[in-house]
Amino acid sequence: MFKIPRTSLVLAASLALAGLIPARAEPIPPLQESAFWKSEVEMGDLPPVEERIPDDPVIVDLAAKGREFGHQGGTLRTMVTRSKDIRQMVVYGYSRLIGYNEKYELVPDILASYENADNRTFTLHLREGHKWSDGAPFTSADFAYWWNDVANNELLSPSGPPDFLRVEGELPQVSFPNETTVVFEWADPNPNFLQSLAQARPPFIYRPSHFLKQYHADYAEADALAAEVDDARVKSWAALHNKLDNMYKYDNHMLPTLQPWLNASSGKKIRHNFVRNPYYHRIDSNGVQLPYIDVIEMEIVAPGLVAAKANAGETDLQARGLDFRDVSILKKGEAEGNYKTYLWQTGVASQIAIFPNLNYADEGWREVLRDVRVRRALSLAIDRKTINQALYFKLGKPGAMSVLPASPFFDEKNLKAWADYDPDRANTLLDEAGLDKRDSSGTRMLPDGRPMELVVETAGERQEVENALQIVTDTWREIGVKLVMRPLDRDILRNRVFAGNTMAAVWFGWDNGIPQVYTSPAFLAPTDQVFLAWPKWGQYYQTSGDVGEAPDMPAAQRLMELAHDWDAATTDEQRAAAWKEMLDIHADQVYGIGILAGAPQPVVVSNALRNVPEKAMWAWDPGAHFGIHRVDEFFFAQ
Repeated sequence: MFKIPRTSLVLAASLALAGLIPARAEPIPPLQESAFWKSEVEMGDLPPVEERIPDDPVIVDLAAKGREFGHQGGTLRTMVTRSKDIRQMVVYGYSRLIGYNEKYELVPDILASYENADNRTFTLHLREGHKWSDGAPFTSADFAYWWNDVANNELLSPSGPPDFLRVEGELPQVSFPNETTVVFEWADPNPNFLQSLAQARPPFIYRPSHFLKQYHADYAEADALAAEVDDARVKSWAALHNKLDNMYKYDNHMLPTLQPWLNASSGKKIRHNFVRNPYYHRIDSNGVQLPYIDVIEMEIVAPGLVAAKANAGETDLQARGLDFRDVSILKKGEAEGNYKTYLWQTGVASQIAIFPNLNYADEGWREVLRDVRVRRALSLAIDRKTINQALYFKLGKPGAMSVLPASPFFDEKNLKAWADYDPDRANTLLDEAGLDKRDSSGTRMLPDGRPMELVVETAGERQEVENALQIVTDTWREIGVKLVMRPLDRDILRNRVFAGNTMAAVWFGWDNGIPQVYTSPAFLAPTDQVFLAWPKWGQYYQTSGDVGEAPDMPAAQRLMELAHDWDAATTDEQRAAAWKEMLDIHADQVYGIGILAGAPQPVVVSNALRNVPEKAMWAWDPGAHFGIHRVDEFFFAQ
């Protein structure tokens, strides 16, 4: 029988509050062997559960969390619309070094504990006896392999370690004192380090070294590695290593993992099966190893079929591929489909946002879009109340793109900034911007004589976007702007934006609409090409000036200064001040034209599935969609 090792009283208290261990640390109860793996254990192909879990597993007290204790078994059906979205199993599984609990507090998960010294030195403590899904030990050697042989290998990582590890341009000192300790140390503070580890798409600062070394030139036998390269039909060992090293893509069924479910399917299929990880590090306080569910079956379907198949009862847990417009058909199918339809809050800053591209390659259009009067006018000419009523039955909250009321930085004035429907004021602003000439059809003309036909490109994945843009088309016509909508594939859209070929694009607002004082505001500054309003500025930052363009507008430059101020801050008050000024700048400059926020996300849940919250937040980051709600604790009633 295992006993919980001694830990600090502070750590024990914090974990108890998070519902991860009982308030009184007691010996682990007798562990129950999984029926799913029982035959493998009996044949000697798999050790008993007592030898598979860490010496100090995460112990989840379901009662403390207000949940039911479950039992192992069952197959959960869910759907995605693209083959690459099998990576959602990493998102939903949400096994992280450090993760958010349901209160959005950071707590250790894969790690046993951690120490933070002034945001400069982070000491990570691993769990004794923790193992990869193939039974190999998970130790600091896996962090050392990633740091020394992957992140700092020019062939595998031409750009070097990821940006979140750079502070003032400098990388940390990384050391590995023993098998269960890893230390990251910077000269200047890196307050975003822990939050980065908890992301929906985590940075994975470790690798299964025992598996990948056989494909690394510094460790593998040369002839054997050359044969592997030939068999894989790739150009080099580095290409082979990167092909197999897909911790997030999750498409290599041979790659060991620490997630709750393993990819048991190889190649492209219509249905992918993910089976329980026999070495998973979480158990409930009754001694039952998580996850409760044995198998997750992920079916790849056409986007237009998700609602229909859900209506027919062909899924047990579904939110992706469903929009608010599907609620009526989902409600109608509940009785025969044996499911319920929950409406969760959404955590994005705006459900629909239009992003004029300030880095658009066309010089004439670029100058027009950079005029803040034009962006304000476009925002003022959107009838948000009509869109809310027509698309969301008034359940959304019309307004500009800003943070949600759940964030301490929410400010009503930012939500209302340039967001009232006021075509007269919009017309005045466009006249003042020098766009006062019109052609015979009433469309305004650019300074070079071209008609003001604003092409807005979409990913073509959400009908609500197209429906909203139809309404915007009508109201923009009133101010002499012709909206031309162009649906594209998501990847094509993003590549066009990044290349400067898109005039304007539609996407969600900021993924994180509920930032806290510990949340980095870097995504409000031109630090990433993914923000569709300034891809070239983001590229410039991400490549240290090798690609893209330096921000050349004062407000954007100020955003960069404030993001740096947040990084260097030593108090929460300083961090909050940076956040508030950055949000004020966005509200004033209208880099993203938000339409409304808070539109409910339908979530289909089988009547047999337990521990799924009826009311919750559907958010990418923080939250990892279902991940923060711990799918490994969901179970089927017998």
